[in-house]
Amino acid sequence: MTDIADLGAALDRYFDLMYDCDVANFDRVFASTAQLHGFREGAMSCWGAAQYKEVLAGRTSPKDQGAPREHQVIMMDFTSDTQALAKVRVRINDMFFVDYLSYHKIDGTWLVTSKAYHREA
Repeated sequence: MTDIADLGAALDRYFDLMYDCDVANFDRVFASTAQLHGFREGAMSCWGAAQYKEVLAGRTSPKDQGAPREHQVIMMDFTSDTQALAKVRVRINDMFFVDYLSYHKIDGTWLVTSKAYHREA
């Protein structure tokens, strides 16, 4: 597979996780050291991977709520054969988010090492 196809497959796993919240697949999407940053209720928040995994595990998934599945890859950029950035837009229930996902290829697998998110108004 090419890097574009490999990263595309990693993004598909990310979109699947955002839709079904199946944390059995979490470690195939996020590195254990990943951090997530974004504004929640007007304040900057920072979560580690373990905390985000707990959030997803406790959430009723969009899939279980019968919510539409919508997502879009806006941009992919490769810094090297082991580092890339993706900008995506994803629907979570009635909210839309724009996420910047920093990826590193770890042991041959593209994993999110940093996520910066923005909830659209």
